[in-house]
Amino acid sequence: MQNDVVEVSVKGVMPTANGCAVFLGNDDKTFVIYVDHSVGNAIQMTLNGIKKDRPLTHDLIGHIFLGLGVKLDYVVVNDVNEGTFFARILLRMENELGKKIIEIDARPSDSTVLALQHKRPIYVATKVFDAVEDMTEILERVLKQQSEEEDSEEEDEEDQ
Repeated sequence: MQNDVVEVSVKGVMPTANGCAVFLGNDDKTFVIYVDHSVGNAIQMTLNGIKKDRPLTHDLIGHIFLGLGVKLDYVVVNDVNEGTFFARILLRMENELGKKIIEIDARPSDSTVLALQHKRPIYVATKVFDAVEDMTEILERVLKQQSEEEDSEEEDEEDQ
């Protein structure tokens, strides 16, 4: 499998008019997946380590995994078709009866939240990684702009 996939991480989550842009990538390339606001917020809260008062859907899924003795192995963004990304979640279950590996079709957004919560790797199929547009420069520009805006806000607060 290792030659067929590239490991990526979440490099940024940016709000958009219709949801959020999630930037995934590595040192070579960054690409974007657009997700709805709720999943974008869940990804950002997980990245920031924010504890929720009540379990959200992804937390509930994690609790179900725990209750069933299932471990999330990894997730893989395995396909893209006309801008729509597809993913698979690989689960492992081991008990006195043996081993079972389960592969589930899922949205990349949900898969990303679960991988982050369980501190498991996120992979992208090489064919997908090669096909997507490199958004590294755009991410760097947006992060720089956000940093400058934060610095400006801090200066304004100090002046008051």
